[in-house]
Amino acid sequence: IVIYFGQSAELTGLKGEELVSVPTPISSRELWELLQQRHPRLAVLRGHVVLAVAQQYIPIAEQLVVLRDGDEVAVVPPLSGG
Repeated sequence: IVIYFGQSAELTGLKGEELVSVPTPISSRELWELLQQRHPRLAVLRGHVVLAVAQQYIPIAEQLVVLRDGDEVAVVPPLSGG
């Protein structure tokens, strides 16, 4: 399950969605690219977004992620405010 927060929810028009057929292990960069392919408007967040898998923040890099049934992937854009 992918959960979109803040601007990522606005850009996708979704609060969440099921992902099927995601290879695992997958790098966090490949996972982000897969999400961008599904929702090209997410590209504006590139370099500013963080992913969380099973409630653990991970940088978008070559780090391998093993997704298990029921894992949540959160797309967390930068927070605004002051």
